[in-house]
Amino acid sequence: MSPYGVYLRDRDNRGGIGVRQFDIVVLGAGSAAEWIWRQVPGKRIAVIEDGRVGGECPFVACIPSKVLLHSARIRRLVANAHRLAAVASPIALDDPADAFAAAVARRDLLSGHRDDTVNAAALARTGAVLYRGKGRIVTPGRVRLSRPDGPDEEIGYSELVVATGSSVVRPPIPGLEGVPTWSSDEALSSSELPRSLAIVGGGAVGCELAQVYATFGAEVTLVEAADSLLPAEEPVLGTVLAHALARSGVTVRTKTTILRADAGGPGAVLTLADGNHLPVARVLLATGRSPNTVGIGLSALGITQGSGGLATDASGRVVGTEHVWAAGDVTGIAPFTHTANYQARVVAANLRGIPMVADYRAIPRAVYTDPPVAAVGLTTERAEASGIEVAVASMPLADTGRASIDGTDIGALCLIADAVEGVLVGAAVVGPTAGELIGEAALAIRARVPISVFADVVHAFPTFAEAYESPLRHLAGLVL
Repeated sequence: MSPYGVYLRDRDNRGGIGVRQFDIVVLGAGSAAEWIWRQVPGKRIAVIEDGRVGGECPFVACIPSKVLLHSARIRRLVANAHRLAAVASPIALDDPADAFAAAVARRDLLSGHRDDTVNAAALARTGAVLYRGKGRIVTPGRVRLSRPDGPDEEIGYSELVVATGSSVVRPPIPGLEGVPTWSSDEALSSSELPRSLAIVGGGAVGCELAQVYATFGAEVTLVEAADSLLPAEEPVLGTVLAHALARSGVTVRTKTTILRADAGGPGAVLTLADGNHLPVARVLLATGRSPNTVGIGLSALGITQGSGGLATDASGRVVGTEHVWAAGDVTGIAPFTHTANYQARVVAANLRGIPMVADYRAIPRAVYTDPPVAAVGLTTERAEASGIEVAVASMPLADTGRASIDGTDIGALCLIADAVEGVLVGAAVVGPTAGELIGEAALAIRARVPISVFADVVHAFPTFAEAYESPLRHLAGLVL
């Protein structure tokens, strides 16, 4: 018997003589793939993965970063306990390096020490078969498996799901290969607390890790080429977040690029476009990720793939194919774990014969800094570019009663409406509980709730959710 499990011979020989045939073959074993092997019962399923079962999120991305962010937030709360009258006088915090070591220990515990044994066992219990190695499409209906410790093997499929995820992009900075660098994956696997750190990229990952390391005593400089942090979002979000990060000890440098990196000083010396030189112990690269479409044999399906995501239709089927599907970061659509799970639910339904299509109008985007940031739908700029007659209303969260109680003095809610249709098309919030607050707007956008109805919703007092009421009433008076 094969060490990889028991296989059934292809009954109509579509896989070829001696080729093991499966109803579904999944390339990748991340969160999207998990929905397939769990939600399509009664099918012979093979999963091919050359990394960890579970993907990046539980081991070197979402879970470990949020664990560290929570530890950092608690440390800041303790440092400010006297200001909020929790204690009579300031509390002396312990050594930052010791605290960071404790936070890392908790991070590693909650991320399973980056060991996917439990996940692999859970996969096996569903009846799916796990192949450790790389999968490459060789012909329609056939995938070649290259194992790290065994001979290549070909397996057949009736349906193929591509869920190969994404990889870190290294910026083309001259000299970068000669200085100490981290990707976000490497940083979240390391126990090192650098004395100084330059973070390249002011998106979600860069902002989150900047606040973590600064809270635990590192000298952090965050470098972003655009005019503001989170450049793809409403400008107010980046402005407020930059102020919050500065309070945490982060030096924020926007409108700045790095011309080159040289070994020297504490580890690296970065030459900035404004002529300044920045000596740091390490450089953390947070300049985005790219869909993993190279090397998986798409040309065998007649697909010519560029640098973007794998194009799919609303059902999750890869454009130009009949039996090939894709879900997760590889599609290039809103690359978040919750998007991957949603796309996989759509694909799984269709594989079960239940027609389902995806609607991406209300996929939330979140940054788990303190304060957190969240957005959904269109920004003002994208709404106007799409020809929508836009109406915008906003409110400072500091104007709510909850903010006074909690001692919160920064934050904002911005609502973007289609003035002709009378519905929300976008929302953005920075402030406490932003990730939860955005759900209300996401529902309104997805369900096309009339602003006149949304404006009549009563919120509990005192909550940050009350911030919706004033701008909604304003929009209700503006919509045509």
